Amino acid sequence: MNFTGLIIGAATFLTIGIFHPIVIKAEYHLGTKCWWMFAIAGMLFVGASLWVESFIVSTILGVIAFSSFWSILELFQQKKRVEKGWFPKKSVNR
Repeated sequence: MNFTGLIIGAATFLTIGIFHPIVIKAEYHLGTKCWWMFAIAGMLFVGASLWVESFIVSTILGVIAFSSFWSILELFQQKKRVEKGWFPKKSVNR
């Protein structure tokens, strides 16, 4: 039996599930100005993916890399969702 596909699929599912609340929290606390953090994280994970010898680990690192890049887009989409009132806006008077 070959479990490679299931392992990568489960890791992808978990990665997406983890990045979703990260994007929401990042936009809430930092706004869209933190987009570069996701870009740097993506580049670091791309580099790690290229250097790791294990097929499964390299693939999972690639999934994390591109989830980081996708999060940049989602960060700006989250800003629009907040403006529409779908998510809470951070109060400036805290």
